[in-house]
Parts: sequence; structure tokens; C-alpha cells
Amino acid sequence: MIEVEDLHKHFGSKVAVDGVSFTVKKGEVLGFLGPNGAGKSTTMRMVTGYIPPTQGKVSIDGADIEDNEIAAKAKIGYLPEAAPLYSDMTVEGFLRFAGEMRGIPSGDLDAAVDQAIETTFLEPVRHQSVDTLSKGYRHRTCFAQSIIHDPEILILDEPTDGLDPNQKHEVRQLISRMGEDKAILFSTHILEEVEAACTRAIIIDRGKVIADGTPDELKARSSNAGSVRLKASGLAGSGIQAELEKLSASREVEVISSDDDGIEARILPAKGKGGELGKQVSGLCQDKKLSIEELHVEEGRLDELFREITKTDSDD
Repeated sequence: MIEVEDLHKHFGSKVAVDGVSFTVKKGEVLGFLGPNGAGKSTTMRMVTGYIPPTQGKVSIDGADIEDNEIAAKAKIGYLPEAAPLYSDMTVEGFLRFAGEMRGIPSGDLDAAVDQAIETTFLEPVRHQSVDTLSKGYRHRTCFAQSIIHDPEILILDEPTDGLDPNQKHEVRQLISRMGEDKAILFSTHILEEVEAACTRAIIIDRGKVIADGTPDELKARSSNAGSVRLKASGLAGSGIQAELEKLSASREVEVISSDDDGIEARILPAKGKGGELGKQVSGLCQDKKLSIEELHVEEGRLDELFREITKTDSDD
């Protein structure tokens, strides 16, 4: 549904997007991750045809966003980063306006507005003017305009920005449900949103794609994937630590607590040994006849991978 090929964007001497390529299929929710200034919003604006690329190609369901702009944009619902609203309109009036602009026939407009309001939980403020809304309701109203025409493709730039925790949860669930029969691309810097709503994620840094995979695949790339949490007794903590450090799959032992009768620690895997460390730690405990209170293997974490592969000094 979305095909992005070798996308570049230059602003003078600054390279904001540098050769980005990806696809989004129907039934797929793709999270677009990156630190501030990584090029996320610039890429989204090019994908929607809001700004032209310096180089590269964007196709929306087979229609080139530059050569066949109207056909391509008709299939897109777009929630921009700073979503615009007309403050003197009511919520219902704004959505009717958005529906008319989208070419919804007059006989179908009432039903489309009702559906958008129901989907985004706007019924309590349906007749309020936009300038009286809280930030959360304003954002939901912007979300509603992006789905008023039931588009096949949704492109959402920071869709939970400014929402409280309950509202964020609602929007994530909404994105996940809608992703079952649409192609959805949304940018975020909130890692928990990727696990909550995405079937796949891309990490971009300094205008380049540096990781692409399912949330589980990305977590498995973390250097600490396969770490083992251990709480055991039956031998002095210092002795257990020494034995753990000898394991071939062990890179480092982080001691949480240690005394004359045992240890609580996190054992980090050596490179490429995440799948072996748990078995080695378990075998060591059996050999030393240790009493195990806790032993579990940790999956990798997105925040760890994110820090490992992105640069902290990127700027907008």
C-alpha cells in the first residue's frame, strides 16, 4: 500500500532524509521510531505529498505521490505533527467540513461524521467549539478528520502527543484495531507504543534507516537479550559471582546484592551467546547444589537497542 524508495530531502546543505526505503502492506502497522531530529516528520510529509522529495519515489497503492497526486492522496488519512483546526467551528461542524472536502456524498456525510465521532470517543464534545476543547479532545478531533473518509492508508505523526495515559491507551488500541484492515504508518519516540500497537517497526537516525523488524526481532538484537536474573543461596555470594564470571556465555555479572549465603545478580550474555546463557547458569546452580529462589531469562528491550544504535547528538 505504501512504497518508499530511496527517499532524500535536503534543506540547503542539511541532509534531513538520506536514502530511506520501506514498504507498508495492508494489515500492517509500522512504527516509525527515532530520536528528535532523526527525520521522521520530514519523511512523513514527503510520503503524504505535503513536501516534495529532493530525490526518490513514493507510491500509494500504485499511484505516484507526485505524478498522480490526487489519486494517491484520496487513499490517505493524515494526522500531521501540529494538526490544524478551525477554532470557531464545533467538533461536528469541523468534521462535516473535512468530510465535504474529502468528497463524501451529502447523503453519506451524517453517517461518516457519526462514525468518526464514535470511533474517537468525541460524543461528549460533539457540539462544543474547538477553542473550548482540552488538548486531548483537540487531538482526537484531528484524528477523527484523518479517518472521516475511511481511508485505506493512515499516516499519523505522533498520534498520542499531548494525551493523558488513559487517552494514549485508547488511541493505541484504536490504531491496533484499525491496523487489521488498513496500512498504517505512525511516527513516535515512545517505545512502549511500538510493543502496544505495531506489527513492525523502523528505527531511523540522522535520516537513515538503521533497523527494521518486528518488535520481537528488534528486542532480540539488543546486546542484553538473553540476560539472566538469578537469586540463589547455598554458597557465599563472592564465590557464586566468580563461578558465573567463568561461564563461556557470560559477559558481565551485575551484582544486586551479595552476602555470605548467596547472591542476587543479573548476568549479561557474551556476544552471540544469549541463547546459551540460561542453560549454563542453570547447570552451574545444579552442579554447585545451590538453592534457587529466582532464575529467569530476560528478553531484549527496545530501549536498550534504541540507545545502542542511535546517536545522542542528532539534531533537527
